[in-house]
Amino acid sequence: MSEPVHEAADVPQPPMQVEAIRSALAQVAPDLLPRFDEARVAATAKARLSVSATPLRNFVQGWAVEVAIARRPETSARLRDLEARAARAASLDEARTIAAEISRIRRRAAVEVGLHEVDAR
Repeated sequence: MSEPVHEAADVPQPPMQVEAIRSALAQVAPDLLPRFDEARVAATAKARLSVSATPLRNFVQGWAVEVAIARRPETSARLRDLEARAARAASLDEARTIAAEISRIRRRAAVEVGLHEVDAR
């Protein structure tokens, strides 16, 4: 796994622009760049095929959330741990508990980037 170029928390959340998101990702989670680039190609192809900007908008929003998570190393590590545990969940209840925490992490990141309202819960 590649080491971040800068301390993740020192990198500001980028605007919702492809190159700005890629640049921030290169600083906080360079190991994710191949996935980012693959997803970008796929979203562009899907947008062209459907003659719609929706696939590109979804791509940008999804990766903005990934950057928001990667900017907080403790949150990023917790998410990776939860995702690994989810793959080995021994019961439906355990899987639901893990999924709920993953959802909370992702929702907080989405709120941070302006995709959701703050939830009072």
